[in-house]
Amino acid sequence: MSPASAAAGTTDPPDDRRRWQALGVGLVAAFMTLLDVSIVNVAVPSIEAALGASPSDLQWVLSGYALTFGLVLVPAGRFGDVRGRRNAFVLGIALFTLTSALAGTARSPDWLVAARLLQGAAAGLVNPQVTGLIQQLFRGPERGRPFGLLGATIGVSTAVGPLLGGLLIAGGGTEHGWRWVFFVKVPVGIVAVVLGWRLLPARPTRAPGHRPLDPVGVLLLGIGVTLVLLPLIQREQWRGTAWWLLVPAGLLTLAGFGVWERWYGRRHEPLFDLRLFRLRSYALGSLIALVYFGGFTAIFFVFTLYLQNGLGYSALVAGLAITPFALGSAATSAIGGRIVDRFGRRLVAVGLATVVAGLAAVVGVLTLVPDGVPVPWVTAAPLLVAGLGSGLVIAPNQTLTLSQVPVPQAGSGAGMLQTGQRVGSAAGIAAVGAVFFSAVGDDGWTTAFGRSLLLAAGIITLALVAALVEIVGNHRR
Repeated sequence: MSPASAAAGTTDPPDDRRRWQALGVGLVAAFMTLLDVSIVNVAVPSIEAALGASPSDLQWVLSGYALTFGLVLVPAGRFGDVRGRRNAFVLGIALFTLTSALAGTARSPDWLVAARLLQGAAAGLVNPQVTGLIQQLFRGPERGRPFGLLGATIGVSTAVGPLLGGLLIAGGGTEHGWRWVFFVKVPVGIVAVVLGWRLLPARPTRAPGHRPLDPVGVLLLGIGVTLVLLPLIQREQWRGTAWWLLVPAGLLTLAGFGVWERWYGRRHEPLFDLRLFRLRSYALGSLIALVYFGGFTAIFFVFTLYLQNGLGYSALVAGLAITPFALGSAATSAIGGRIVDRFGRRLVAVGLATVVAGLAAVVGVLTLVPDGVPVPWVTAAPLLVAGLGSGLVIAPNQTLTLSQVPVPQAGSGAGMLQTGQRVGSAAGIAAVGAVFFSAVGDDGWTTAFGRSLLLAAGIITLALVAALVEIVGNHRR
């Protein structure tokens, strides 16, 4: 049975109040796990001083989380599809809470790196369950609102991380404030475990019994994603060009994964059903997400470097400077979720164009304003515009991408979508970061930031082109 023709769901949704409560628990968990992608960035100087961490240690503290996060998304999504999303969710949150406590009590760089690797794997276990939960609890057009809330959660957690990190470090002091970046999630995680077990729907009793999880597929996908991501996230530590050969090796391994899944899928349930890519909405939506996150995530990376390292602003001020983007994204994400069924991919295209215009305006004001004017003030309005556009991209695109994915495949489908986002983020940060660092030495911090921001806007323009391709194709049909 093809994905498009599969049943929309296998279980009756619980009562309305309970499903919104379950969604609330899921959104809190998603916020915590996605927050850790950016909140630790501003804690790096404190970690370096407190633990005597080397540059390589610090790189692994930051990128190890992203690596293991991306590795487990698809297997975790499939695990939730087969074994029950409540089981996977509670296990993931419990592990995330435990590893957050371990990271906060770290006494050495190796201890902290190991905790971050496990923490990333736990986050990767949780996130596909949240998206799959929306697919399971809501039907058709009513999914727009919860996906809008999830989109707001994604946008706000990514953008507000530096601000919250700066506040915690300012409150806890430079010596121990970085530990609170991890400790703050422990009590929230404990509550999420309890409420998740109580509120999330249990695996239906009529669900099929033991089903294999395609171990060969898990191994091939894991190796392929690792080979692609490692050179990207270790770009500052691994010098020379030989390491980049891992990328084509990873792509070949992923091609082997595709061949295996097609063969395995004729006899058993595969880790990921490649027929989902026959769905135009899923294929193009996944491409848009991959490319957009390549530009979107890189914005915060270079902006934080520019403000803290280049202009000498504190971690708290750097975090506050990014807040307009987060506020704009939160405002339009909820609206976008409600109206996406009326406007379709055109809404995503409008959002992408608005983000590009906002980033171009940031470059423009930095070029025109005289020296001495506070950068956080002059960039607030254009970043707000960019944030308003971003809110019309993430949630609506996710809604449209997963709209035809059957509920029994919701976890693995969402996991593959999110894996693309992680790969896009790593590739975008590598490319934009390379432009930024190459220009800093010769042309100064402001010029370097402007050039890197234009590249990020160019990457997002490619996502806009992909959206326009679908719009034109639909119009012709």
